[in-house]
Amino acid sequence: MPKMKTKKALAKRVKVTGSGKLMRKHAYVSHFAANKTHKQKVQLRKSAIVSNSDMKRIKGLLQG
Repeated sequence: MPKMKTKKALAKRVKVTGSGKLMRKHAYVSHFAANKTHKQKVQLRKSAIVSNSDMKRIKGLLQG
């Protein structure tokens, strides 16, 4: 059976922390900024942790 390849598109968007969690960027940042409050824009700058329900699926795609 051939080796599994890492999904490079996902690997560029996700970073693995030391404890094994996955960090991701927020959506809704790139445009329509005038419609968002300052508080929203500040909070969207920060990274977020991938939810537990998605963790197993995403880790499978990174097992390359």
